[in-house]
Amino acid sequence: MKAPLWFPQSFFARTLWLVLIAVLFSKALTLVYLLMNEDVLVDRQYSHGVGLTLRAYWAADEANREKIASAAGLIRVAGNAVPQGEQHWPYSEIYQRQMQAELGEDTEVRLRVHVPPALWVRAPSLGPDWMKVPLYPHPLRGQKIWSVLGWFLAIGVLSTLSAWIFVSQLIHPLKLLVTAARELGKGRSVRLPTSDQPSEMLEVYSAFNQMAEDVEQAGRERELMLAGVSHDLRTPLTRLRLSLALIGSQNEFTDDMVRDIEDMDAILDQFMAFMRDGRDETLDEADLGALVRETVAPFNQAKQQVALVLEPMPPVPLRRVAIKRLLTNLIDNALYHGGEAVEVHAHVAGDSGAPYVVLSVLDRGEGLADEELQSIFNPFTRGDRARSKGTGLGLAIVKRIAAMHGGNVELRNREGGGLEARVRLPLTLMLPRDAI
Repeated sequence: MKAPLWFPQSFFARTLWLVLIAVLFSKALTLVYLLMNEDVLVDRQYSHGVGLTLRAYWAADEANREKIASAAGLIRVAGNAVPQGEQHWPYSEIYQRQMQAELGEDTEVRLRVHVPPALWVRAPSLGPDWMKVPLYPHPLRGQKIWSVLGWFLAIGVLSTLSAWIFVSQLIHPLKLLVTAARELGKGRSVRLPTSDQPSEMLEVYSAFNQMAEDVEQAGRERELMLAGVSHDLRTPLTRLRLSLALIGSQNEFTDDMVRDIEDMDAILDQFMAFMRDGRDETLDEADLGALVRETVAPFNQAKQQVALVLEPMPPVPLRRVAIKRLLTNLIDNALYHGGEAVEVHAHVAGDSGAPYVVLSVLDRGEGLADEELQSIFNPFTRGDRARSKGTGLGLAIVKRIAAMHGGNVELRNREGGGLEARVRLPLTLMLPRDAI
């Protein structure tokens, strides 16, 4: 069943509301119980004590009466000085019933709850006069509604604070799991702590750690396989190149074979680059503008092929070799498809809370269909319309390097034709951790 729109959508909010409603409901029931059963909790005991005190007063001699009256605050009052009683449910009925049970059926009781609160009692069996008995205030007796609501509001605030702290501690392991999953998705080695955790989360954390170990093991095996294949293929390629060099130009197919060998060698280089994405390289703050100029310089040695539009930028946390590979792949791809009208732009964007660097490579090629703009980043995606060469790993390597730096890359069709490869790199990247 789908939850209604007004219902909290997050697990944190739902748990907080559950705890808060339970606490406030229990407090409300406690308040109602106190109001409904005050005769049992307070007034019955108090009226019983009043009855015992009055019996002791009338049974004592004059000297002891003065002592009892002084200690209990009793005052003998004439009948015409006794005010009319106030009706306050359930107090009036409680004292009337209890005094008659203590002092006799013909006992008269008058009660005033408002200041000054007092109880007037006349028991013909004990004496002819009325006795004024002080009525000590109960926390709920005679209180105005705003006072009761104030107490209720204070209880609600304290309950909310307590529930917030409790639920925050309950949700913290789930937030830790979310952070670890994101770090693992970026290719970082992550392990969750399995000590001092609830039994349910301990099982989840153990399963996550096992999954992370399996993913890393699969990655290591893949890298080992690619490294072995690349190493084993380079030896026959080297022999073929040497043989072709010895043959020289005696065979009309020699040039084509040399180009094929060079393409195969470039493919192996892409495999190795995809496998070694620079994750082991040290992350340091560097001048991105200087790094871009250094990367672009070889492309402009013979003639101007790549134009630069660089704005002043603060130091950026990055891996120099990896970023150079990212930029080289994008420029190679742009030159291959866009000719000589290639530009590299770099500037800072975003607000002061989360600034980032935008690094763009623009060309004037044919562009791509909208449905290809995302799928082109998948490994081995290539074809007549694909904007990548060789094995189709160039843009996949770019995406991995950007993600490794906490950023992203996207392709956009430009007005007038061509593509923009836009890379965003945060200026406040946290260093990767082996464990959270």
